[in-house]
Amino acid sequence: MPERPLPSEKQVLGWIRERRNWGRWGKDDQKGVLNLVTPAKRAAAARLVRSGRSVSLSRPFPKEPGPNNSIPAQHFMKTAVRGKGGFSADYFGIYYHGVASTHIDALCHTWDEEAMWNGRDPKKEITFDGARFGSIEHWQEGIITRGVMLDVPRHRGTPFVTQDAPVHGWELDDILAKRNIRLEPGDAICVYSGREAWQAQDPERPYSKPYGTTPPARPGLHISCLPFLRNHDVSVLVWDMLDHLPIGYDVPWAVHAAIFAYGVALLDNALLEPLSKACLEEGRDEFMLVISPLPVIGGTGSPANPLAVF
Repeated sequence: MPERPLPSEKQVLGWIRERRNWGRWGKDDQKGVLNLVTPAKRAAAARLVRSGRSVSLSRPFPKEPGPNNSIPAQHFMKTAVRGKGGFSADYFGIYYHGVASTHIDALCHTWDEEAMWNGRDPKKEITFDGARFGSIEHWQEGIITRGVMLDVPRHRGTPFVTQDAPVHGWELDDILAKRNIRLEPGDAICVYSGREAWQAQDPERPYSKPYGTTPPARPGLHISCLPFLRNHDVSVLVWDMLDHLPIGYDVPWAVHAAIFAYGVALLDNALLEPLSKACLEEGRDEFMLVISPLPVIGGTGSPANPLAVF
């Protein structure tokens, strides 16, 4: 890949502050760029379905502890007798943020020193009982839109993205040009970085250390991907690798800044290797994407099982 100059800190702050979508859909908006996923957009996405093939983009419910799962999900079973028969029931408990669970982040999930989405004060909007603004129930109708695969390993001719070569925004534009893909407002992009292949080279090495540990380092998407999301009015970023760390700039969030700056939904820790194979077999990079968050009132996000339908 050709070397290109990294953005300055002034440029990075400009992407986060000067290009914000605050007020674009009204000062009280709690949907963000998903406002662009209109009924007509959903209908157009449905017309992409031809073969009927459906691919889940979700990792298994993360019950087993491991290098990438320091807070395993809980799953308890109960059985009981009912006459000559019986029934089984179970309980689920999960801390889904992190790198183990496939989940969607709501607009209340991140902020910087200025504010959260639409200029709201997190000290007022985030409470022990839940978020009062930008929470996940505002997307409870589901997300049905055109999904587009951006396969970075296929573009590079390598098995996975490495720490010393993060994914940059200009590389995503290069993939669009090479694949002759035109993004449309409200599209979702699935950025595949080869996380499974990366993990396979050292199964005991954590992809990302728990919050608060040092030094933070992992392969993924560079902060230069922010203007790509903004320029193309991307509604959802679906990714297997997350923000490249260390960020390299004096900001609290890299690509996760797209949540509070632009109103983009992030679908973290997607399982994209099967989708990459399906795109090759189907001979296409676009499909209908379906995401159905749980309508948890005040929730900062939701576990999810995204579906790509061809």
